[in-house]
Amino acid sequence: MTTQPPLLDVTDLRKTYALPAGGRHTAVDGITFTLNPGGALGIVGESGSGKTTVARMLVGLVRPDHGTIAVDGTPRPVKPPRGRTARLARARQIQMVFQDPYVSLDPRLTAEACLRSALRLHSRDESLATALLDQVGLGGREAAARPRHLSGGQRQRLAIARALAVDPRVLVLDEAVAALDVSIQAQILSLLDDIRRDTGVALVFVSHDLAVVQHVTDEVLVMRQGRAVEQGPTRRVLTGPTDPYTRLLLASVPGEGWDPADAVAARAALA
Repeated sequence: MTTQPPLLDVTDLRKTYALPAGGRHTAVDGITFTLNPGGALGIVGESGSGKTTVARMLVGLVRPDHGTIAVDGTPRPVKPPRGRTARLARARQIQMVFQDPYVSLDPRLTAEACLRSALRLHSRDESLATALLDQVGLGGREAAARPRHLSGGQRQRLAIARALAVDPRVLVLDEAVAALDVSIQAQILSLLDDIRRDTGVALVFVSHDLAVVQHVTDEVLVMRQGRAVEQGPTRRVLTGPTDPYTRLLLASVPGEGWDPADAVAARAALA
């Protein structure tokens, strides 16, 4: 029996940057993971852990120094492809939704025009714009509105719809709900879960918020100082962590019965 390759296969990603004062900073060091169709992986860690650099390497915004990123068994070229057809094909593999969707939306276009533009670029039926808006919970009034007239949650829905207009295999979300209030966060997370179930798109969810990751992912990878310190099924990692850094992240999340002394103790144990 032939074994199908994972949808996304990331092997030994590394990235370093030159420092102004000399020397180099290792942002990502040896990150490896796989993702199956319809799966959802959370990448978590504090600011500076390297998780956003991983996300940007996945979509091609940052070039890795070492390692491979393969989609459906085919490695993605390190250098951006030349030619319109090759660039569009690459974009259809992996799309990204950013924390602040406003800066990535054309302020001149209505929500519907934004989606029609993306569909037209990728030679897809522009009439799909209405279905995409409906899929992310935006109606006729929002369809006719420009980004400045939409709320933060509505803009994020539009950004998700625009990414889906490309019909991607993988959707990378970098702190995509971090700027939203809790009730809107819950709506967007529920939306993403529905989209994953209905379309089969796989999700890579980058976040510092363990509560968010718990509700939207199957697997989790915990990063610290560029390295993976723990990874595995989300439920297992978040309920029975084996690494002191993961225990520190969990101890730092306020909630019912939370005691800040636990976070202090976890920080001391890590040190």
